[in-house]
Amino acid sequence: MSAANITSQQYDSIISLCRDIFQKKNIDYGTSWRIMRSSSITDQIFIKAQRIRSIEQKGMQKVQEDIKDEYVGIINYCIIGLIQLSLPSNDEVEMESSKVMQLFEQEVSKTKTLMENKNHDYGEAWRDMRINTFTDLILMKLFRVKQIEDHQGETIISEGIDANYRDMLNYAAFALIRLNEK
Repeated sequence: MSAANITSQQYDSIISLCRDIFQKKNIDYGTSWRIMRSSSITDQIFIKAQRIRSIEQKGMQKVQEDIKDEYVGIINYCIIGLIQLSLPSNDEVEMESSKVMQLFEQEVSKTKTLMENKNHDYGEAWRDMRINTFTDLILMKLFRVKQIEDHQGETIISEGIDANYRDMLNYAAFALIRLNEK
């Protein structure tokens, strides 16, 4: 089996876990996240990434929640952010579960395609990266998104918020793959 096929299977396994959690939370809470603005979603991702970095730097944690759960949260909030960006802001807060999951799958499909294309061009370089580098890359992307949000989504040459959410999602998936391999 080729390295690309292995990566694809591992990625699908990570997304399956994220989908299961997303779906269960959708049953519990509905689409209450629809009330959130892009900046609030970005801040939720920031909180999770900052916690991971803090634990990595301190080498210990006091709250016994696995950092893998934080990476899963980053993935799901990135998908929420992508869904929010794709919908008009005046849409209803509550959405049918089937519609939400359809949008989830659309965003995952686009993001996986991006991952596969970049993975082809970069030759799976991410496999040789340190896990804490993924955390730093996510945080860097978050600061970029905050800048874009502060400029009302306007950029001169840079990618938009959606591209940054996709990259963060993929970095979090890579981190989970690497953590699962240890």
